[in-house]
Amino acid sequence: MSATAKQTRAWEAAAAVPDPEVPCVNVAELGILRWVRLEDDVAVAGVTPTYSGCPATLAIEMSIEAALREAGFDARIERVLSPAWTTDWITDEGREKLRAYGIAPPEQAAGSVRALFGEVSVTCPKCGSTDTEKLSEFGSTACKAHYRCRACGEPFDYFKCI
Repeated sequence: MSATAKQTRAWEAAAAVPDPEVPCVNVAELGILRWVRLEDDVAVAGVTPTYSGCPATLAIEMSIEAALREAGFDARIERVLSPAWTTDWITDEGREKLRAYGIAPPEQAAGSVRALFGEVSVTCPKCGSTDTEKLSEFGSTACKAHYRCRACGEPFDYFKCI
């Protein structure tokens, strides 16, 4: 098998790992899988945690390593802390999958005051209304806030900008 084919197989194996807290998106769509490269015959994956206290970080790293091993590679994970992950790294496909799953995806606002203090308006993933209200700064996980849509009455999580 060519080096390019091995590289592609390694990326595809690692990229397919779902996020354990938000299983509708994989680690590549979430933007935390930074790269996979082959060093000799070892697949090395660079992974950036969503934030320093994320309880899923180790589980994600272990799942990526296991996926690479199942694809036939010796594997190693490198935790990449700089630059820090931002919600801007979530792919368009990942954002759409979050919305379809019932989680309002973050606006692309990293580095702005909105990233620190929340959105003025969050769109309901169910009906598309912007007539929503924040119920709690924290939703089902620390990286999400809990909202309710005033138009359709549905509660939903919003993936916070960072």
